[in-house]
Amino acid sequence: MTIGIAGVLYVGLADATFLARAGADDLAAIGFVYPAIVALTSLAIGMGAGTSAVVSQELGRTGGSEAQSARLALQALIFAAILAVVAATAFWLAAPFVFAAMGAEGAVLDKVLAYVPWWCLSFAPMVAGMGLNAVFRAGGESQIAATVMISQSVINVALDPIFIFGWGPVPALGTEGAGIATCIARVLGFGGLLVFAIASGRLSVDRACLKGLGQSLRRIARIGGPAALSNAINPLGLSFVTAAVATLGEVAVAGFGAATRVQSLLVLPMLALSAGIGPVVGQAWGADRPARAQAATRLTFFLCAGYGAALATALMLFADPLARLVANDGDAAPYAAQYLRVVGLGFFGYGILVTGNAALNARDRAVHAMGLSAARIALVYVPLAWLGVWGLGYGGVLAAALAANIAGAAGAVWLTWRTGLLHFQRPEPVALSQSN
Repeated sequence: MTIGIAGVLYVGLADATFLARAGADDLAAIGFVYPAIVALTSLAIGMGAGTSAVVSQELGRTGGSEAQSARLALQALIFAAILAVVAATAFWLAAPFVFAAMGAEGAVLDKVLAYVPWWCLSFAPMVAGMGLNAVFRAGGESQIAATVMISQSVINVALDPIFIFGWGPVPALGTEGAGIATCIARVLGFGGLLVFAIASGRLSVDRACLKGLGQSLRRIARIGGPAALSNAINPLGLSFVTAAVATLGEVAVAGFGAATRVQSLLVLPMLALSAGIGPVVGQAWGADRPARAQAATRLTFFLCAGYGAALATALMLFADPLARLVANDGDAAPYAAQYLRVVGLGFFGYGILVTGNAALNARDRAVHAMGLSAARIALVYVPLAWLGVWGLGYGGVLAAALAANIAGAAGAVWLTWRTGLLHFQRPEPVALSQSN
């Protein structure tokens, strides 16, 4: 999953790189689009969390029987497709007003509106594909999900220069071309995944496939809805924090933004752990084996702590050269380096937060996870960032980020303990036998 997620992130990097060569207006257009599509993508992530939790619990409850889980998979696919079509249609209709309000105008707005229809067409295949990937992860087959994610990313990156710059009969389309490449890649990825899911029996298409549809959708929505909101909270909170950094000037914003992009790559292994823990906890809880779920949660937290400690040490040593690599503006590099050194001390906390949330979702406690994410952003990160920037400048914002990650970790540990997902046991004393 680390490799698969890295492939998905690489598509965004490739889009930005190609569009920067296409022109300043194209790069600015994708900059306006990015926050909106991140928020909408949270819908797909939430649906995936709901599908994974419900299917993995069913597999555990039935002792590995795949008949009911295959029906659940199809029902989740139907729900995801309907939800995605409604959301994409609403986004397409609102796009001219939304992006104009954000400040896009002239040629930049035209390019944004040329990109949006293609992205909207690709949204339903993306949401449905994430749902199917969740089904495979729920059955312990993460390699299938990762293979699809990588293949789709390769196709997307290969098509980007063809449609952005033009090739043969294909004209140069700029930002619109990036949207077309993304749409083609997502449709092909979903098509291949759908055929494989039906052929392997992971997706049921028999006459009884719609049996219990209403109950299944309620179960999936109960987890997927809060999970979607939970994922949307982080980018929303980051926008408020970026506004606080903007009071210090454009150079500070550039350094802050470069550092957060590096952070998204550095925390990849912990994001992959959050994708992996869900099926384990879901199956264990469905099989009434809480000790196995507790062991998985405990191990994952320890892995995040160990990886975070190693990462913090490396950043203390190499933050400066890494910052100079990602911050093209020389004045912005010190801001990026300071972020990586200070906030890097709490990356372990972010890992514990996201893996704890994934475990809570799989335990059918998605509202708890959403509340934790909301509290971290609304009660800690955003208010402390604004207080910090007024009192301490840029260092105050970084202190707020560090405090938010540590508070998130503490909250995740407490919530998983309260919901029975975490239990620290003392070793049992060893009874020594005495010879006669």
